[in-house]
Amino acid sequence: MFTEAIEKILADLCTPALVRTVENGDGATTLWRALEDGGFLELLTPEDADGAGLTLAALFPIFLAFGRYALPVPAAQSIAARALMRDCPQALPAGMLTLAGTAHLDAADGLCAPRVAYGLLADFAVVNLSGELLLLDCRQARREPSGVHGSQCATLYWSAEHVGASLGNNGEQVRVFNAAIHAAAMAGAMERALDMTLEYCNDRVQFGKAIGKFQAVQHQLSVMAEQVAASRIAAERAFAAEHSVPELIPAAIAKARTSMAVPQVTATAHALFGAIGVTEELDLQLFTRRLHEWRVSEGSEAYWNGIVGRALLAQPGVTASEFTRHLTPSA
Repeated sequence: MFTEAIEKILADLCTPALVRTVENGDGATTLWRALEDGGFLELLTPEDADGAGLTLAALFPIFLAFGRYALPVPAAQSIAARALMRDCPQALPAGMLTLAGTAHLDAADGLCAPRVAYGLLADFAVVNLSGELLLLDCRQARREPSGVHGSQCATLYWSAEHVGASLGNNGEQVRVFNAAIHAAAMAGAMERALDMTLEYCNDRVQFGKAIGKFQAVQHQLSVMAEQVAASRIAAERAFAAEHSVPELIPAAIAKARTSMAVPQVTATAHALFGAIGVTEELDLQLFTRRLHEWRVSEGSEAYWNGIVGRALLAQPGVTASEFTRHLTPSA
């Protein structure tokens, strides 16, 4: 029910034209208000607190849809923030919330949160500082854009007087949840890129027939589809936990596997589109740009594969397939 309702809002409002408008610094408010007024930011909030009380498994197709529409506002992060701050006495402020899974103290600038997703748009950030949970006002921060065309990612700097007290010791969950969110978004965006590529290959005619009929092209599409399917399965596994926050190892596998698929999926899509694939007018770049950005957000596949590898090596005699099929709750 919630998935269909959000899909309708996204189909009506989150058009490629709107995404481009937000990238140019305008238009985010209408889309955000539609999601906020519909109560969709409270999907993980318990029913006794006037929320929907959804499970992570029920939330996954919604986060997948956010990636499939290249949603340019931090709705997934705002939903997650409510779960992460479930035990905090402080009420969540109104406005856009994002997640900063990694931050460090800097003698000169106070606190630095590098490459925060939607850092240019967010009003507040739930921050992980060495395991401590902080809620910081982004409007008090110095925002340094990533420099990438159309990106809303930014590094945020807070002076010492604007860094409040810790609200809990579950800060590491911010990083894990954000990794799972990016995995779901990448899986959704790769599905959209595959659909666009298939449609183009069926429509583009060369030498008297659609290029999708050529065996070499079919081979590339098959490999692309395999990568997309594997990414979705891995991302879905991250949202199979019974709790309101994803567990470390499933989230690590999801982030690693989806990040690994990005270079091949995006390169194949642009190759099959040919010369028009690199143009700004083509909607494909709205997704492939985000895929490359999300791939490195909260750490690339190299970082998360390291976590998975250490967990596997800590269980002598367990094969990789057994480890994957029978994931144990992470510490």
